[in-house]
Amino acid sequence: MILGIDTSTILEEYNSGAKYYDNGRLLEKFEALDMFRRNGVTHMRIRLWNNPYDEEGNKYLGGTCDLDNFIKLSKIAMERGYKILLDLHYSDFWADPGKQTPPKGWENLAFLDVCDKVYNYTLDVLKVSKENNIDIDLVQIGNEITNGMIWPYGRLIEDGDNPRTGYDKLAKLLKEGIKATREVYPNSKIILHLERSYDQAIYNEFFTNIIEEGVDFDIIGASYYPYWHGTFKQFFDNMEMCKGFNKEIMVMELGYAFTLEDYIKNQNGGLVVCESNVKDFGFIEEYPLSVSGQEKFIEDFLALAKERSLDGVFYWEPLWIPGKDICWASKAGQKYIGEEGKPTRNEWANQCLFDYDGNKLPSFDKFKL
Repeated sequence: MILGIDTSTILEEYNSGAKYYDNGRLLEKFEALDMFRRNGVTHMRIRLWNNPYDEEGNKYLGGTCDLDNFIKLSKIAMERGYKILLDLHYSDFWADPGKQTPPKGWENLAFLDVCDKVYNYTLDVLKVSKENNIDIDLVQIGNEITNGMIWPYGRLIEDGDNPRTGYDKLAKLLKEGIKATREVYPNSKIILHLERSYDQAIYNEFFTNIIEEGVDFDIIGASYYPYWHGTFKQFFDNMEMCKGFNKEIMVMELGYAFTLEDYIKNQNGGLVVCESNVKDFGFIEEYPLSVSGQEKFIEDFLALAKERSLDGVFYWEPLWIPGKDICWASKAGQKYIGEEGKPTRNEWANQCLFDYDGNKLPSFDKFKL
């Protein structure tokens, strides 16, 4: 089983003056990445957005994960012995089950023209990566594509209690990205990544249809955040079912909160998971949302993942601590994805493996094999 991390925001963190500490000792720049390597972490997952800027050049933030960020961070990671996982969102900003916004300039095109865009964009990205000697071990085609990708072109259509439709078009888009990948990085493994990892029916429907459509991939990827994705039993029972597809199985995103208290004093409600909303998720709290609870959650999850023969686990954004200009989205970014009016701040800071002041948490030492 491999271990990985997604620290796609780390360059933005350091540019904003982030500092990290280990038992009171200030870490050198990127030393936290070296510490993960000493824990046995071998892979760095890095997301890629097509063009995370508005027409005036304003950054969308959230790491501003353009191709330049991918190349720079890949080189920093490779210098430290990491293998690279490229996470292609096929969007200019966040892509997830609730939004798969087409890149600017891809809207209102004919479907086959969008297929061409997927192929040529993927080809161009990978050629630039190859020219920069980036060793890409894994490629994720789309991000959390449970409901499809590049909407409306590859969106899966709900039909009451009947199986969803639209797999033919989704499969065509996936094939174009995969074709380009196989041409430039023939030895890289291809990941298809969903969330809703408690839902055996959805995973069975999705991968049965995708395989029947002839999509060539290697790894079933899943997000697991217990607030939305069920208990350990529900998750691991689903992954056991997925073994029937004869693919490798990896957790592409894992996270758990070390506190429900906000880093902004006297505020409650600005974090994705906080005191005011956690009960709304129907969440069964198997571990306390505390420093010791996060530590035990990670220790037990990795033990079970190894026992159940999963092939990999990635922790999502363990270094995304609060800081000046550190936020999930700028106003420009919110406008692009149609989520205006939300706070522009770091909503994920209580899921890190370092606390709000940058101090290493006990959970860090449990994220190892």
